[in-house]
Amino acid sequence: MAHPLRRAMTWAVIALAFGAAMVWAIGPRPDLAERVSDARFLLEQGAALATGVAAAIAALALTIPGAPMLLRLLPVIPAAVWVGTLSLGCLRDWAQMGAAGVRITPDPACFVYIALIGSLPALVLLMMLRRGVPLAPRWTTLLAGLAAAGIGNFALRFFHTQDAALMVLVWQVGSVAVLALLAGLAGRILLPWRARPV
Repeated sequence: MAHPLRRAMTWAVIALAFGAAMVWAIGPRPDLAERVSDARFLLEQGAALATGVAAAIAALALTIPGAPMLLRLLPVIPAAVWVGTLSLGCLRDWAQMGAAGVRITPDPACFVYIALIGSLPALVLLMMLRRGVPLAPRWTTLLAGLAAAGIGNFALRFFHTQDAALMVLVWQVGSVAVLALLAGLAGRILLPWRARPV
C-alpha cells in the first residue's frame, strides 16, 4: 500500500470535491465573499480542515502493522486550535453583545448536513481502511468518523450562515464529535478483521 500521507491526500481530494459539489448544489451563502476575507472564519475553517485530514492520516496509519499508536493523537493539535478559536470567539461575542451573543437556539440541520456531506468521504475512507490491518478498529473508525465529519463541517460553513461562535461550537463541533464517537462504537462491525492462517 502507498504511504498513509499519500493515501490521505487522495482521500482528501475526493472528500473536498464531494463537499464542493454539495455546496454548489445547495447554494453558497450570500455573504461568502465577505466571510472568506475574515481572518477568524479562515482560521476556523483551516483548523476544521486540518483536523479532518490529520484524522484521515492517523486512521490510515493505524491499519499498518507496527505503526506507532501515538499516531491516533495526530488530530489533537488542529482540533485544539479549532475548539480554542471558537472558544475565544464565544468570549468575544459575549463581550460585544452580552447574553445575546452566547444564546443557544436549536439547529439540528447542522447534524444532518454534516452527516450527509461526510457520508461519501466516510464510505471511501472505510474502503481504504479495509485494505489494511485494522488492529485497533474502534480507534481507527473513530478517527475515520472524525475525518469525514470534519470535512462535512468544513463544507457546511460555505452555505450555512450560522456564525455565532457558541452555536458553531455546540451544533457543528458537537455534531462532529457525536458522529466520530458513533463511528468508533461501530468499529468492530465496520472493520471486522481476523488474521489469515499462514
